[in-house]
Amino acid sequence: MSDTPTVTVQPVDVRHRYEIHVDGVRAGLTAYRDRDRQRVFFHTEVDDAFAGQGLAGRLVEEALTDVRARGMRVVPVCPYVAKFLKQHHEFDDITDPVTPEAVAWLQRQLG
Repeated sequence: MSDTPTVTVQPVDVRHRYEIHVDGVRAGLTAYRDRDRQRVFFHTEVDDAFAGQGLAGRLVEEALTDVRARGMRVVPVCPYVAKFLKQHHEFDDITDPVTPEAVAWLQRQLG
């Protein structure tokens, strides 16, 4: 029997986010809003109980891979997603810049 935890990332479209689970327990999420063919990421968090395990990076990587598979583009308003993208150039082809217009649109969406 293995002591390696089971880690899964799932899109939860009705809640506009991707969740990462460890052994069935939600450990974190990255939230977005869709703007035409752009997925605008604005918040990423991992619960303190799961900190230091590389879960945020895995969550964002799998989320961005899903965005690519859906034929969409990424706008990294979230500081963590922006930092991730600066270190992972394999997503450059689907990344759009954060513009004042995109930020204003997001603020209207979030109320």
